[in-house]
Amino acid sequence: MIDHAHDLGAVREATGRLLDAVGELDNAAVAEPSRLPGWNRGHVLTHLSRNADALGNVLRGLPMYASSETRDADIAAGAPRPLAEQLADFRESADRLFAIAAEPADWTRTVTLRNGVTDSAARIPFRRWIEVDVHHVDLGIGYELENLPAAFVEREIAFLAERFTGHPDVAATALTDEDGRTWSTGGGPPSALVTVQGSAAELMGWLAGRRDGSALTVAGGPLPALPPL
Repeated sequence: MIDHAHDLGAVREATGRLLDAVGELDNAAVAEPSRLPGWNRGHVLTHLSRNADALGNVLRGLPMYASSETRDADIAAGAPRPLAEQLADFRESADRLFAIAAEPADWTRTVTLRNGVTDSAARIPFRRWIEVDVHHVDLGIGYELENLPAAFVEREIAFLAERFTGHPDVAATALTDEDGRTWSTGGGPPSALVTVQGSAAELMGWLAGRRDGSALTVAGGPLPALPPL
């Protein structure tokens, strides 16, 4: 069962971690490339700020973004800002989201995100947790997939495995981590089952497009190619 209150607490902790870490940077470091192709750290930080506002829109029943073009333009415009502005925007946008989440609401309702994707309102805090912690890793400032909370990694593997379940272009795949936990994904025929084993961090990294899967053990076929998230 999704516990949105627990997840909001986890988002606060992840937000604090990122603020503390980014606060150690300087203006030059913010302008350096992130691990995301074509984005510097300023792009990542601006995206996180605008994502907080966008998820606030979702909780209020509004369109997540005015348009894809507006989203992209806002990120590009905000990326060159100095560190102090980035930190203030990230903190203030996070506070706005927390304030909206504190309003009385039916957390069982269905909400609409980008591209017509729907989900339970109760899962919006977890989606924000994904954004904050995974993009913290993307900043390339010493926070790695191996540093992510174990409970988060387990849930993110399940979330991403579910996302690819039934996908016709992804072979049927069985995932197993070092503790023996298992997940399944893909939409190919069971007769062509591919098994993938490795650490939870490596499995999540592969599913999230942050690792190439070279550290995983694969049997039954090649490592499936995953579509973009």
